[in-house]
Amino acid sequence: MALGKGNTYANDILALVLNATPIANIADDASSSPLTDLWISLHTASPEAGTQTTSECSYTGYARQSVARSNSSPEWTVSSGAAYNTNEIMFDECTVGSSTATHFAVGTGEFGSGKVLYCGELTDPLAIGVGVTPKFSAGDLDITED
Repeated sequence: MALGKGNTYANDILALVLNATPIANIADDASSSPLTDLWISLHTASPEAGTQTTSECSYTGYARQSVARSNSSPEWTVSSGAAYNTNEIMFDECTVGSSTATHFAVGTGEFGSGKVLYCGELTDPLAIGVGVTPKFSAGDLDITED
């Protein structure tokens, strides 16, 4: 017999992790120092089995982008077991080198081997070269809670 999360609970988990929204009587995000930001990273292959440095893009100018975990001003819209970025996420311009991003990750690290919380394949690979400023428009990134 297979089990899955209820729809409401799947929404609750996404809102807790992405927006720091408490789940009444289960989780309140009240550790001594909960994360205030999550970090979006770009990857040339899936980072699912690794960390945020796994297959991470490395063009000159690249840096992970922060997305606030905020219950009062959510950066993620959560509905029907899925979450979508509420606002545009813009990376720094490529000044030297190139990469082809095929995946993205939402993780815990601004730098180094952050924990991958969610990751996914981009609908279309993103060719990044000198002068290109990668970005995701609002609603481009979607995350589901299986």
